[in-house]
Amino acid sequence: MPKLFETLQKDEKFTKEISQSSQKAMANPFFQRVMKEALLSDSSLALGKVHDAVIEAALPELVGRELVQIIETEEPFLRIFKAKKGKAYRSAQLSTTWVTGESYETQDVKADKEIRAIAEFTKRFLEDAKWPVMERQAKEVGRAIGEMETTEIKDIYEAISASDLASGAEISATTPGTLAYGDVLKAWKAVKAENFNPTVLAVSPNKAGDLWDDDKFIHSFYFGELQDKERGIFGSSILGFKVVVSSILPDNRAHMIDVKNASVMLLRRDIMIEPYGDLKNDAYGIVASERIGLAVLRTKAVARVTI
Repeated sequence: MPKLFETLQKDEKFTKEISQSSQKAMANPFFQRVMKEALLSDSSLALGKVHDAVIEAALPELVGRELVQIIETEEPFLRIFKAKKGKAYRSAQLSTTWVTGESYETQDVKADKEIRAIAEFTKRFLEDAKWPVMERQAKEVGRAIGEMETTEIKDIYEAISASDLASGAEISATTPGTLAYGDVLKAWKAVKAENFNPTVLAVSPNKAGDLWDDDKFIHSFYFGELQDKERGIFGSSILGFKVVVSSILPDNRAHMIDVKNASVMLLRRDIMIEPYGDLKNDAYGIVASERIGLAVLRTKAVARVTI
């Protein structure tokens, strides 16, 4: 997950970047106002206060990270090695078992997506602005980035063709318009039949509501330590998958996913902020951004229920 400012300061990889941003913040009217309103002594403290506001607002929206394997990298692309399982063969004549080891295929994933959001204000506005107003706009930047990231993750699963899914087809809900535990169980079976282990059920709030109306689902559920209700993560089923809920997910589909095998998100640069200034238009504020790469690795590790 994105790091709060205090943690970034302790990481040598970000020392130069933080120093440069602090210098820019010193001459930026937005951060000058933050320093005055929040009674801060220097620009780095103002930078940290705004950064943390952005991150705290982004976290509830970054629920998409529960649907992919995250790999942090400093490279612009990464070659993923996908193992093909070894097999054993028995020779009847010699009564000997021959074992072949794993073989591999590769897939290159590029960290070629940059998600950016900006909050800008005129110098005239900043002369009278209060910290709660500026904080609210900073948080909106974080929320926007989190939503866009989750949308990008949702889209890679939506793009999988039906014939490439587990079982070679989409699973139709027994009752059109309603998601039932029996439909979820079919999706779980489909992924298991492909020799993968379903770990996440991704649904919209409406379809999660359908499941909470189903006694079979409720009796199969265990909240425990895995729940994070603020982010839309609800415990775990006795079958081993947790339920991830987001309004960004489609209302007419649900996905059962083996997160460790289905897809990957390269995290080239996690959410960071920097001062923004446009002298020509007399506008100042912040810009937040992240750089990621997304790819589906194994489509058979995903089952889709159409509702």
